[in-house]
Amino acid sequence: MTATTFAAAAQGFVRDLEEDFVRVATTIAEARSRGVALLALPEAALGGYLTSLHGEVADGPPRLDPDGPEIRRLAALAGDMVVTAGYCEAGDTASGGLPYNSCVAVTGDGVLGNHRKVHQPLDENASYAAGDRFAAFDTPVGRIGMMICYDKAFPEAARALAMDGARTVVCMSAWPASRTNRAAVLAEDRWARRFDLHDRARALENQIVWVSANQAGTFGDMRLVGSAKIVDPGGEVLATTGSEAGLAVASIGVDEAVDAARRYMSHLRDRRPDAYGPRPVVAGV
Repeated sequence: MTATTFAAAAQGFVRDLEEDFVRVATTIAEARSRGVALLALPEAALGGYLTSLHGEVADGPPRLDPDGPEIRRLAALAGDMVVTAGYCEAGDTASGGLPYNSCVAVTGDGVLGNHRKVHQPLDENASYAAGDRFAAFDTPVGRIGMMICYDKAFPEAARALAMDGARTVVCMSAWPASRTNRAAVLAEDRWARRFDLHDRARALENQIVWVSANQAGTFGDMRLVGSAKIVDPGGEVLATTGSEAGLAVASIGVDEAVDAARRYMSHLRDRRPDAYGPRPVVAGV
């Protein structure tokens, strides 16, 4: 069995891009020392996330060009590793000037794929325009898909990537703990539990490898839940950081694991799309 080593970071990032690149370089170096082939950094790793999800944010992250020097710098640091990271992408005519909450996959050869966050929680739409698609792409570690944070709460998002041939999905987040009824222990927070449930369910229902990175620590008025992890196609957690900052690292033979999970009960093969047609709109839904 040919195994691929994955790493998912639970890590904090800030507005200062130079400081962020110091943190990125340190994390890549650690991952490289552990034989990692794909490293997932969190949402908004370049420039930090929003300071609040409640109303328009004036001190937003720097807006970066997807073909600009910062992405080229990330690619140079990646070298022979696949690295995924979130950033704030400069807007265009279609976005009405608003930036996109985006992520990119790179190696030293350049950009492999991009994704713009589709689903927007709370007041995130006051600061970002939404993306409109999910698409898988080929990389040195196989065909993968990417999504950002709240995207994973929608089963259709991961299913679209799996149907497009992704055998590994990377989800990059800045997932906060609950603002109400705050738990004394972060691992017992209800939003931390939901974060973990989504990760395991998306892997199991699509029978794919799931790589989940998340911001850790605090940023603005948010406390981030960490909980970076690698999940196998059966929904079992292979490695996790828990609520602490760090790297979750695990090795798995992706094709062998996916094929084994799908050999007898294949969720993609056994779908019945004819039964999933539109239904009348229900009031309040």
